[in-house]
Amino acid sequence: MEIFGIPTQALFGQLLIGLINGSFYALLSLGLAVIFGLLNIINFTHGAQYMMGAFCAYLLLHWLGLGYWWSLAIAPLLVGATGVLIERTMLSRLYKLDHLYGLLLTFGLALIIQGLFRNEFGSSGLPYAMPQELRGGQNLGFMFLPNYRAWVIVASLVVCLSTWYVIERTKLGSYLRAATENPALVQAFGINVPRMITLTYGFGVALAGLAGVMAAPIYQVSPQMGADLIIVVFAVVVIGGMGSIMGSIVTGFALGLVEGLTKVFYPEASNIVIFVIMAIVLLIRPAGLFGTQK
Repeated sequence: MEIFGIPTQALFGQLLIGLINGSFYALLSLGLAVIFGLLNIINFTHGAQYMMGAFCAYLLLHWLGLGYWWSLAIAPLLVGATGVLIERTMLSRLYKLDHLYGLLLTFGLALIIQGLFRNEFGSSGLPYAMPQELRGGQNLGFMFLPNYRAWVIVASLVVCLSTWYVIERTKLGSYLRAATENPALVQAFGINVPRMITLTYGFGVALAGLAGVMAAPIYQVSPQMGADLIIVVFAVVVIGGMGSIMGSIVTGFALGLVEGLTKVFYPEASNIVIFVIMAIVLLIRPAGLFGTQK
C-alpha cells in the first residue's frame, strides 16, 4: 500500500522517527524554556548536561551495575545537582549583569565539559543496552512499533505535560512566576527566592539529564551527542517562543514530525527545514508562535 507514491511502512517509519526526535526536542526545549522563562538565563550548557545524563547512565551501569530504571531515577538527580552547583557558584554572580555574560559563561562551560568527556572517553560512541522489559515491539499491520520507542514518546509527553501543569496551574508555579517578576515582594512573604531560583535551574538541568538517559539506548553515548542537538533545540525554543512552556512542548513534537516527513518527501532539506521554519516565524512573528511580544 502506498500514500502519495510512498510505501506506507516507510512513511509511518519516518513519522515514528520524527516523533522520537520530537520527544527529545520537547524535553530539552522544555528545560531551556523553564530556565529562560523563570530565570532569564540562556543556558548554552544544556546540550552538555544532556550528554552528562547519558554518561551517568553508562557509568552507573558499568561501575555500580545499576540498570536503566535506577539510572532513570538517579542520573537526573546527579546532573541536576551539578546544575545547582553551577548556579550557586557562578551564575548567581551574573544576575545583575547583561544576559550576554550568562550566555558566554554557559557556552564556555559546555566546551569545558565536552572537552573533559572527550579526553576521557574518546569521540567514538559507547553502546548502552535498553532494558529487558522494553525490548521487542508490536506489529501494527502498517508498521512495526518498537516498545522502547513507544515508551520514550509516552514518557516524554507525560513529563512535559506534568511540568506545564505544575508551572501554570499550581500555587508553586505561581510563586515561581511571581519571583521572576517581583522577587522583593515574594521574599517579603517569607519565601526564599534565591533557593527557589537555584532549585528551578537544577530542575531544568535535571530535565536535560533525564532526556540523556532516555536517549542512551537509542543513540550511542558520545561526548558530541549534546553539541549535535543543542542548536536544533534552540531553534525549537525560538519558534515556540522564548520562555513559553507549552510552546516548547507543542513545537518540539510538531517539528520532529515535520522533520520526519521532510525526510520522506524531500530528504535533501531534512537537515535545514527547522531553520527555514525558524527564519519564517521570526520574520512574521518575532516573539515566536506561543510567545508574547514585550
